[in-house]
Amino acid sequence: MKEKTLVITGMGAVTPIGIGVSAYWEALVSGHCGIGRITRFDASELPVQIAAELKGFDPADHMPKTLARTMDPFMQFAFVAAQEALEDSGLAIEPEAERIGIVMGTAMDGVTTVAQTQAAYDAGHRVGPRFVPMTIGNIAAAQIAIARGIRGPSLTLNTACSAGGDAIMTAAMLLRAGEADAVLAVGGESILCPIVVSGLSQAKALSRRNDDPETACRPFDAERDGFVIGEGGGALLIETEEHALARGAHIHAVLAGYANTSDAHHVTAPCPDGAGAARCMRRALEKAGMQPSDIGYINAHGTSTPLGDKAETLAVKSVFGGRESAPPMSSTKSATGHLMGAGGLTETIACIKAIQTGTLPPTLHLHTPDPDCDLDYVPNTARPAKISAAMSNSLGFGGQNSSIIVSNYQK
Repeated sequence: MKEKTLVITGMGAVTPIGIGVSAYWEALVSGHCGIGRITRFDASELPVQIAAELKGFDPADHMPKTLARTMDPFMQFAFVAAQEALEDSGLAIEPEAERIGIVMGTAMDGVTTVAQTQAAYDAGHRVGPRFVPMTIGNIAAAQIAIARGIRGPSLTLNTACSAGGDAIMTAAMLLRAGEADAVLAVGGESILCPIVVSGLSQAKALSRRNDDPETACRPFDAERDGFVIGEGGGALLIETEEHALARGAHIHAVLAGYANTSDAHHVTAPCPDGAGAARCMRRALEKAGMQPSDIGYINAHGTSTPLGDKAETLAVKSVFGGRESAPPMSSTKSATGHLMGAGGLTETIACIKAIQTGTLPPTLHLHTPDPDCDLDYVPNTARPAKISAAMSNSLGFGGQNSSIIVSNYQK
């Protein structure tokens, strides 16, 4: 029996370079970078003092203040992205609330609330009654469900940096299993606190270019020295084609393929030859019924780490061949920083916009060629390109690999 066609009818984005999909996309293609010095707390004594903070975000602009006070920032960002995706989709929740689901992806839940509460407790302050629900990952989805009256399946994934892509895959699995007719895939992340910055810096995962924040994230460049923490939220409403057409929805794209694999190699380092990521991309292509040549663009995981970028390059070459046959690929983390659990959603949105607009977003700050990274990374400037399908890769700690394929929709 032919599998149900799945389509994307709503998109939402909250990023360090723009709040809302339009602002986010315009900033990406214009080459705007959201990385700067940390202002959220005093980072002057830390070895890493830079991040891609969300700027100009006031939760009171998007929700009642009483609600905002009950949510960790990662929940607020996911909530706002979900609201945009639902509004964009035009989906009426009632009378089918029990056939609409939510899948949430996040890497570190409410870690900033945990850190702030521990510091206050050590200083003699009492722990408030909101502490636990502000730190549990699933409460982000619960807050969205409560606000919108969504009563279908609700799941939360903690698969590190692949959580956003895995949320999309899990949503697709629910739809194809007949558990729902529409599922909101959401991601949210905010890990900016001294203890996390210190831990990641000690692990030598972060860039230490404190004197030059804007160019600190330089994926695939020979002088890259680590990733830059970002924060934000992303959301996609995914439906069966039948359900979307029945309600006259505008369809942005087809969710054509998806896959998840494990490296089974190391808790932080990727498999050096990229074998796990390559296997994931192949499985996504098989799921989509596509050949490698059908993919016109790859939104790379591309975090700007020495090991990660090399391994991903090898993985792409294993699946797609060398520079002559592999599609162009870019890392939008050079603009947004690493949004972790939210990145799989926002980067899939970048793929959809690339298909819709015929424009590939660039990899910023790519100036020094690396012999180990020798593909076409769309360096520094956006590029016109007519494409019909694109792939988004998300590769996380623990060897978590996610690949998502989207394509243009034709009736």
